[in-house]
Amino acid sequence: MQRVALFFMMFWMLQPTTAGAVGPIAKGETLDLSRCVAIALERHPSILVAAGTLKAGESKIGQARSGYYPQVNGSTGYSRTEPISDSARGAAGGDAFDSYSSSVSLSQTIYDFGKTSTQVRIQELNRDSSRSDLANVRTQVIFAVSQAYYGVLQTRRNRDVNREVVGQFQQHLDQARAFFEIGTKPKFDVTKAEVDLSNARLNLLKAENAFRLAQVALNNAIGMPEAPEYDVADEPSFQRVEVDLEETLRRAYDRRPDLRSLAEKKRSLEESITLARKGYYPSISGNASYGWGGGSFPLDQGWSFGATLNIPLFSGFSTKYQIEEAQANLEVVAANDLSLRQTIYQDVKQAWLNLGAAADQVETAALSVRQAAENLDLANGRYASGVGSPIEVTDALVAASNAKTSYNSALYDYKLAQASLEKAAGGK
Repeated sequence: MQRVALFFMMFWMLQPTTAGAVGPIAKGETLDLSRCVAIALERHPSILVAAGTLKAGESKIGQARSGYYPQVNGSTGYSRTEPISDSARGAAGGDAFDSYSSSVSLSQTIYDFGKTSTQVRIQELNRDSSRSDLANVRTQVIFAVSQAYYGVLQTRRNRDVNREVVGQFQQHLDQARAFFEIGTKPKFDVTKAEVDLSNARLNLLKAENAFRLAQVALNNAIGMPEAPEYDVADEPSFQRVEVDLEETLRRAYDRRPDLRSLAEKKRSLEESITLARKGYYPSISGNASYGWGGGSFPLDQGWSFGATLNIPLFSGFSTKYQIEEAQANLEVVAANDLSLRQTIYQDVKQAWLNLGAAADQVETAALSVRQAAENLDLANGRYASGVGSPIEVTDALVAASNAKTSYNSALYDYKLAQASLEKAAGGK
């Protein structure tokens, strides 16, 4: 299994990895995105399935090439004949006798109007199609890992935000209790702060569970559902990147592995039509044999050789319908090719639009975080000076928490939009 993984990794390197990148996860290890991708490319079951399909396609090429080589067969046999007596006539049966036979035969196709070579080309094209399918599976796995990885980072940041909110509500409760004890604030402020703290703790429990679920999703994406506990490295801060739509579309049409797979299937079906038409043509084969036979040893010996011309005179219109079937399959693939090109345009355009929108949202959300922080400082200051209300502080805390959560969502939506655009364009 590891040898298969190493084979396709050497053949299809969508992104570079270090020599020591792939290997078991150590407990407590910190993984970055490239390390998670490398693990998935080695271990994910869908990649191993696609690699196995590719290997089976290579074997079919060898099977097709066997038509170039002679076929040698050997046989041996023994039989004993016992005559039957006719008791009614009083006739005695003849003597029993044994019969032995052995032979070695050879047959070789001399000329078949290119049928064998066409079959080889068909299998080679099918192999190439399977190779493109493997590349497509790799692209899908890389995107799934990126999606799960960013999900872990987002839920971890949200958990940290909720932890911070719990601490802030705890401080507000301590402050409200202190004011109540000296008689400057009513009991309502204390009760309100206690309720707010309980709600914040409940939200923290939900955020922690969401983080654990995201870790489970990442383990599954890298093909290690029972991976030991590990940490993930955060990605660099937001940096807007401008992408040329026309260039990305051109790259997608050139590099999308699913489109290449369809193109190779189309060429394979064109060769299948050629092969089906060759069913009208004759073929010439040669044969030779050498054998031993007789009823007693030493056996008699003999040999023969010759050639056969096979001319298809009538096959019940089988060849005609095989041609029609291959032509119909070619039309289906051509329609699928057109449909896929439309899908590629839609995927790239949507990902490009999402990337621009996500970048705008990150910038807006960052501004909201700064404004919410200033509003919270003002609310805390007003409450500490005795002119603010607990409701004002609660609203400001909730607004600050929501702003940070929205920023986290926008940030990782942007990173996921980058991954989506890369996937739509055919990978790195």
